[in-house]
Order: sequence, then C-alpha cells, then structure tokens
Amino acid sequence: MKILIKNVLILTMKEQDQVPFVGDILIDGDQIKEIAEGIISPADEIIEGKGMAAMPGLINAHQHTPMSLLRGFSDDLKLMDWLETKMLPAEERMTPEDIYWGAKLSMAEMIRSGTTAFADMYIHMSEIANAVQETGLRASLTRGLVFMEADGGRRISEALDLIDRWNGSAEGRITTMLGPHSPYLCPPEPLREVIALAEKNNIPIHIHLAETKEEVVQIRDNYNMTPTEYLLHNGMFERNHVLLAHAVHLNRRDVKLLQGMRGGVSHNPVSNLKLGCGIAPVTEMMEMGITVGLGTDGAGSATTVDMFEEIKAAAWLQKADYGDPARLPAHQALCMATVESAKLLNISRETGTLEVGKKADVILIDLNKPHLQPVHNVMSLLAFSANGGDVDTTIVNGKILMRNRQLLTIDEEELFREVTVRSKRIVHGI
Repeated sequence: MKILIKNVLILTMKEQDQVPFVGDILIDGDQIKEIAEGIISPADEIIEGKGMAAMPGLINAHQHTPMSLLRGFSDDLKLMDWLETKMLPAEERMTPEDIYWGAKLSMAEMIRSGTTAFADMYIHMSEIANAVQETGLRASLTRGLVFMEADGGRRISEALDLIDRWNGSAEGRITTMLGPHSPYLCPPEPLREVIALAEKNNIPIHIHLAETKEEVVQIRDNYNMTPTEYLLHNGMFERNHVLLAHAVHLNRRDVKLLQGMRGGVSHNPVSNLKLGCGIAPVTEMMEMGITVGLGTDGAGSATTVDMFEEIKAAAWLQKADYGDPARLPAHQALCMATVESAKLLNISRETGTLEVGKKADVILIDLNKPHLQPVHNVMSLLAFSANGGDVDTTIVNGKILMRNRQLLTIDEEELFREVTVRSKRIVHGI
C-alpha cells in the first residue's frame, strides 16, 4: 500500500534537521520512500496534512502494559508500600487473559497519544505479544526475572521461549530482551547467569536500576556497593546492550561508570515524581555521552502512558532542578522521546527519525487547537504545549492504526467491557 501525506509540517528529528519544513511524505509498503516538496506519485491513500505536524512516532522506552488495569488503584503511596501492599497482591490475581486485555488497554492509549513503539517487561509475555501482533504496534518484549525464590528454572525457560517464539515476528515489529528485574531482586549468581546468556546469544538486557533510596541502602548493606557498582561488578556492561530503567539515585561516580555503555537509560519522570522517588541526573548523564530516552513506566504508577506528558516533565524537571531554563531544550526533549529511545530499544536503524529507507512509523499532530496557536516555534509547542489528544493519525510499519482519532485495529467498546469486568475482579474480588 502507498500512502502520500501532503503539505505537512515535517520534523524529521535528525540531528542536522532542527528546522521543520513543509513538504510531502511518501510511504510505500512499510517504508518511507520519499520526503520532499511537491511529490507526484500514485497512492492508495492521500492524507491532506495542511495544519498538521508530522514527526516520528514516540517510543516508550519502559512500560508494564498490563498495569493499566490497576490505574488509579493505589495512588499516594511510597514505592515499596505501593508495590507490596497493593500491586503484588492484585497482580497475583491476574490471569493470562487479564494480562492480554490490560496490555491492549495500554496499547489503545499509546496509539491514541502517538506512541508507535514501546519496551515492556512483565509476565505471560506471549499474551502481550499477541496483542502487539493484533494492534500493529512495534515492541521490545521482556519476561521479567526475579530470583529471590527457587522456581526450578521456570522463569528463564519462559524468557527463552519468548525470544525463540516471538523475536522478529509480527512483520518484524516484535523484538525481545532478557529482563533481570533489578539489583535488589537478582542475587549475584543468577544475575551473572543471565548476563552470560545475553552475551552468548547477543540478546539485549532490560533492567530497573536505582529507582529508590531504599534500593541504594539495601544494596549497600548487602554488598557494600551502589546498585550501579553492583551491576558493573557482575559484568553487566562488558559486552551487553543494556536498557536501564529509572537510574534516579546515581552519584557522580555512578554516572562516570556508565560512560561508554552500550544502550542507556530510560528516564521515567512522571512515575518517579508521582511515587516521590526523586529526579534522575539526566543532563549529567547526557554530558557524559550516555543515551537517555523516555518512558512512562506502567499506568499503575504513572496513571497515564501519554508520552507528551513525559516530554514536558523531563524538560521542566531539569530546568527546575538546576535553576537553569536552558537545560533540556525542546528539541532535545523531543529527541529523547524518539531517536534516543529508539537507540535504547536497539531499533534506531529502523525507526526514531523520519528518513528515506526507514520504517514508516509516523504521527500527525493537529495544530489547529487553541493551545497550539500561534505557531512561532513548533518544537516548543510539541514539547511544552501538546498532549496525546492532539494526535490525529498514527502510522506504524506503513499501516494506519488511527485516522481522524478513530482506532482502526482495536474495538474500543469490546475493550472497555472487558477491562471493566476484569479490573473489578482483580482489585475488589467482584
């Protein structure tokens, strides 16, 4: 199928293209065929883009999609209280079918708010993979691994089964990683086993790091190290591409230790703020050359998985934390949500920028809104004023998933019926 987007304000998000321009985008199959002014080509569908901005789809670098079923269930609690008294008991009541529908609810929200790819860590990942295949999104999927209790190797087997069954599937939209949950839930011996497995099979790793002060104290008490030193000591960064989620409580030495790592950090500012975890040293990491992308974390903590909220929060936090309005300017914040997050998911060759030959992951944002007028600087508008509700069209792999705010791959009425019943049973036992 060929799609021609006409007369649209284009933000390629390439480093050398910081000035948006009006032009056309030709999509042929799953790829961007041409970006230019006045393209003349037959097309199966022509989208008039006047009054809209086109940019690469947003990439959510850290998610727990099924936790949308727990949105608003446990607010105003510290992370460990939130996790132990609310989240874990509710999650134990989730069936594989619940996980499928919860993941699909997050995917509906992501498509509606302009996210085209995401990194997910959870259990029953084949259910999530099925939802990805059906909805048309792009995803990096990880079976979370916790090693504080014996399971006879079941979790590792499930992680390898996910990789064997799903890596490269769904027209190449699904990739996979290995997911040791965190330093505090992965003792040295099993952690080193996962690291060796990742090295041997060239599989990226997705892991939480230093989300709370309590984690730092726990790792210090147990190993006399910071969480970052603990991962380094066990060989995490020697040969692996690693996606670190959060990295809130890093000291200057920790940041220096991460310099030169393959992969980088998913900054999740809304969840970190809402749980009172703190502010990650984002610009310090960037100054060290560490790749920093953006994620939402799960809706159980962040409440929303609208990446435009993360873009705002990331920029405002750094400006406020350093007392410097020049910190994390609009273009850099938008890059975090696109090209930098693509690097974290190890898919930057395919997506993250609008370029000829890359996959056609494109969103169109309707600028004809009071809060997006006048258009003095579209980068600033998108970073600081736009929200997910401004996304008009979402395209992934050359397929239109939402047109004129209407989802085309998800039956929302069925979805809402399912999640209403399931969430009541999970939370209230009804």
